[in-house]
Amino acid sequence: MTFEPFDITAQIKNKLAQIEFTENAQVIMAVESGSRAWGFASPDSDYDVRFIYVRRPEDYIRLNPLRDVIEWQLDDVYDVSGWDLQKALRLTYDSNPSIHEWCASPIIYKENRLAEPLRKLAAECFIPKKSLYHYLSMAHHNYRTYLVDDKVRIKKYFYALRPVLAARWVADNGTAPPMLFDDLVRVELRPDLLPVVEELVRVKKQTSELGIGPKIPELDAYIREQMDLMQTAADRAENRKNDWNRLEEFFREAVL
Repeated sequence: MTFEPFDITAQIKNKLAQIEFTENAQVIMAVESGSRAWGFASPDSDYDVRFIYVRRPEDYIRLNPLRDVIEWQLDDVYDVSGWDLQKALRLTYDSNPSIHEWCASPIIYKENRLAEPLRKLAAECFIPKKSLYHYLSMAHHNYRTYLVDDKVRIKKYFYALRPVLAARWVADNGTAPPMLFDDLVRVELRPDLLPVVEELVRVKKQTSELGIGPKIPELDAYIREQMDLMQTAADRAENRKNDWNRLEEFFREAVL
């Protein structure tokens, strides 16, 4: 687990306690989900706190249902929001990549006895084909949108490279990829590019979120090459459907 500064961690835990009290809900799991969890935060990166919560039994049988999302705070320092367990489990059925990333986050702010069973359930519901298409789409979007000019925002290289490496992990291992960028680089990156990426990480950690730098031709070529390879892997990957029964059982146990 990665540790954040005590004052920040204490503030986040205080916000989660406020959410539980105000919303009359129980936080099952609260984690960091952005660049801090990936391991390449800029000095001015905000805190992307994501959580899954469960409400009281009577709240799930209302004629006027409550929202299944809590959006608590969004400013220059904090981005705090969460999903109701019911929404989270429906997305788990579809092997939603956000669920898998939250479950794999190395920065945990809060969890209860349901967190680890939820992680195991999500792992059982992982569908490689859907994950491959997700990361491939993310890589294509970020590359075509942000990496076409001679000068680019440094952070955007990570938003294209990380999904490429995550897709490679899925294709090679058939499991959800780790959150830490260093873990992906160590296993999946072509060795000759390691010095290039290590320097990019060093610059990113010392540069603001809006930092600009020159294009890196060898990295561009690698990203394009891998997107083509991962497209083939995604097209060939086996698809399947999950079983609702285990998810329904977990939901009933959590609520009751």
